[in-house]
Amino acid sequence: MSRQGRWEYLKAIYPRYQQAPRAEKQRILDEFCRVTGYHRKSALRLLNGPVPARHPPPRRRRTPTYGIRVIQLLVAIWRAAGYPWSLRLKALLPLWLPWARPRFRVPPALEAQLLRLSPRQMDRRLAPYRRPGRTGRYGGTKPGTLLKHHIPLRTDRWDVTVPGFTEIDLVAHGGDSGDGEFAHSLNLTDIHTTWVETRAVLGRGQYAVQQALEELRQVLPFRLQGIDSDNGSEFINAHLVRYCQRHGIQFTRGRPYKKNDNAHIEQKNWTHVRKLVGYVRYDAPAAVAALNALYRQELRLFQNLFLPSVKLLRKVRVGARIRRVYDRPQTPFERVQACPAADPAKVAQLAALRAQRDPFALAEAIDQQLSRLSALAHHRAAPRSPARGKQAEVGPGEEAASHRSRSTRAPRAARTSGSRSASVPAPAPRKSRVTSHMARRSGGE
Repeated sequence: MSRQGRWEYLKAIYPRYQQAPRAEKQRILDEFCRVTGYHRKSALRLLNGPVPARHPPPRRRRTPTYGIRVIQLLVAIWRAAGYPWSLRLKALLPLWLPWARPRFRVPPALEAQLLRLSPRQMDRRLAPYRRPGRTGRYGGTKPGTLLKHHIPLRTDRWDVTVPGFTEIDLVAHGGDSGDGEFAHSLNLTDIHTTWVETRAVLGRGQYAVQQALEELRQVLPFRLQGIDSDNGSEFINAHLVRYCQRHGIQFTRGRPYKKNDNAHIEQKNWTHVRKLVGYVRYDAPAAVAALNALYRQELRLFQNLFLPSVKLLRKVRVGARIRRVYDRPQTPFERVQACPAADPAKVAQLAALRAQRDPFALAEAIDQQLSRLSALAHHRAAPRSPARGKQAEVGPGEEAASHRSRSTRAPRAARTSGSRSASVPAPAPRKSRVTSHMARRSGGE
């Protein structure tokens, strides 16, 4: 029942309630509560109060605590940081505000208000600015049979307290077709610190993947102690087995067709590669060089030094539900700093870079590189099945599904276009209240 309908029902039942005896009043009150859903005390206040007016009284609305200026600054930082989850956004504000003060001319009172915002309030205020995401097709893992049974399965849960034990995977950039040779991103994430490194290779050659892994090993701020992969032939081969034996690296693999065995890297495949690069096809050496220029410099520093992440501590069963408990958000670099096993020279170098680099400038540089990278994409049409005689009839649902399967995801739109002005930009909220594809749990780890 609508608010106006409840008010009309109150006006109709009010005189009958006033003239009824005590026993009848109790029955009228029970009926009124059952029909309108009011609490019994609220219903008594209405029925024993003054005669209802023609229209219901206006609702009392609390004045907003945070003005439009605070929300504009929050949206600007949220977009520059890549739309993080509210809990991570709350954690990165103290890290980003020293760079936001001169850029947006933030007064101390506005900064204090911004820091008082709770994660729940951020979710409510950012809801009009979220945009729905689009899905795409990806994946090209082919099973490797050589030496498969000589590489042990990892079936236990990750429970490490030192850095160096990682999961690795390849992300295909073949667009809507797996034909020919195209770029792949070798993605590596450390379980203990959530540190991520990525390199691009052309094709899925065993030697090229091994050389990319060696480059990642050299730049990690700790010793690489173990890798865990899927069962693709780019990993299950003699080149990588000999490489791991030579460097004392533990090599394990997940169970076939069990993607959740590599849940950590599957999540990073989206947040660190697919969300930025998209689902289009890159099959030229120039595109691979552009991807590596992005991975080796700005993107690596931006994600590991300035973006906090959370780690799952435990799961608690509450009735029929599972409640997940996470630790406080920290950047991967802060976790590396707390590890005695980290390389002190590399940690000191990264600390100096963190003190010098502006995260807003890094975000702008990443957007510029993504724009140049998009120009190198090969937008090839999906192959059509040959028609025999007349065109085959397709139902509406099948036609829509076919259209979705042929669509490719364009690279993420620039978070900040053009040069930054000194004042905070005034974003226009979208009318759609649909939650963004990443707003479900933007940074689960």
